[in-house]
Amino acid sequence: MAFTSSLPSSSSTPRSAHDVFLSFKGENTCFTDDLYASLKQKGISTFRVDEKLKQGVINTSELLKAIEESRVAIIILSKDYTSSRWCLIELAKIIECMEKMGLVVLPVFHYVDNNDVHHQRGTLANAFAKHEEHLQDNIGNVQTWKAALTKIGDLAGWDLKEKLDSIVIHEILIKIFSELNREFPSVCEELVGIDSRVKEVLDLYLGEGRNGQNNSCKRNL
Repeated sequence: MAFTSSLPSSSSTPRSAHDVFLSFKGENTCFTDDLYASLKQKGISTFRVDEKLKQGVINTSELLKAIEESRVAIIILSKDYTSSRWCLIELAKIIECMEKMGLVVLPVFHYVDNNDVHHQRGTLANAFAKHEEHLQDNIGNVQTWKAALTKIGDLAGWDLKEKLDSIVIHEILIKIFSELNREFPSVCEELVGIDSRVKEVLDLYLGEGRNGQNNSCKRNL
């Protein structure tokens, strides 16, 4: 699977505080909880907003800084994702960092069609209509959010209608490990065929995700 964004290879890349920033609508926790648990289990530092909220209310500047200080952003695009202004603020910042800082962006289409995301159709359109009604004095923000969503709809990602959650999580972990390991290209750039060997090792290390077992929790459709 080809992804359009990648980490910059320059040695001047600032040190990241988080491996992953996880963006999702709070009610859709089934897949997100499983993914977050897998990331933690594999030692991948993940910023999850609701974890921070347990410690006190998070402010906008802290949220945006967390995105800037992350290496990878995973966006769980659900049917009601765009109903949350917090999610849309995150989304706009993620797109900005993708374009200006090389942030790797991995979208997961949570039972929504990527074309609906690109064109803001269906429930996504209804949510934007409400935002436009309530934010008439800041309509520029809504246009920025729409533009960001259009760009996300163009990215390659995972469709949960097509694969088991466990398989998608396994593939996401492999992609993240691959991106994080790009920071040390000199280790393996002279080793012919090393990429396929690394893939084999990652498959063994993350092998529990490939068993094809049924999802352990009920999907939030």
